[in-house]
Amino acid sequence: MVMPKGTAPLHILFNKTIPQCRLLGARGGRAYGRNLRLRKLQALPTPAAPPPSQRVPQSVHEAILLLDRKFPWLAEAFPRRKP
Repeated sequence: MVMPKGTAPLHILFNKTIPQCRLLGARGGRAYGRNLRLRKLQALPTPAAPPPSQRVPQSVHEAILLLDRKFPWLAEAFPRRKP
């Protein structure tokens, strides 16, 4: 019997007695539990957050000047407003 690629033979899935179906279900449950326990053991603890910096945050004006120095071709993209 020729089966299309990617399909399982149906006699494996169907035509089972009740005890055979229970055995198949128990196998799946055991495999799920085993895989779940393995995933939990392999999960790495999250690294601790770095300590907060003692640097004073920059002002908006300083940030704009830094961006203008970093990207000079964009410095004149938006006209400056007079205060």
